[in-house]
Amino acid sequence: MDLSFKKCTLENLVKLVEISKSTFINAFEKDNNPLDFNSYIDFAFSQEKIKSELLNSNSTFYFTYFKNELVGYFKLNENEAQTEKFNKKTIELERIYVLKKFQNKQLGKHILLEIIRIVKTKQVSFLWLGVWEKNLAAIRFYERYNFKKFDTHFYYIGNDKQTDWLMKLDFV
Repeated sequence: MDLSFKKCTLENLVKLVEISKSTFINAFEKDNNPLDFNSYIDFAFSQEKIKSELLNSNSTFYFTYFKNELVGYFKLNENEAQTEKFNKKTIELERIYVLKKFQNKQLGKHILLEIIRIVKTKQVSFLWLGVWEKNLAAIRFYERYNFKKFDTHFYYIGNDKQTDWLMKLDFV
């Protein structure tokens, strides 16, 4: 598969905000209260918020290209940037998104395999992520790659308290 990956920098801020908003809206807008959802989008994907995440040395965004066309992105968090803390050295996959017109082309599989390759070089105990309990397709996707549910945590879309499954892929 002709995929390539590029670590994002501040020069990519505008494009990163754009793809972050569009992929999240496509994935979840239909399943959420519009007021809560719009409030969340305005905060989570504001230029200021994404810029602060780009400047955090413990967070890394990568653009994904298919045949040199931007098709998605992912975000990894280490150390204090993770949304949960564990006793072992871990990395969080906070975001992995593919633009709608490129979905169902096996890109997610290859992106996830690249993420696993990157994370393995960091010698961590496990890679983990949070996935909305109602996102059954995503849960099945991660299970195919041996991620296992090990806990839950709450995630807020505006004022709407939702439950994420915490899933992990062990390396040791």
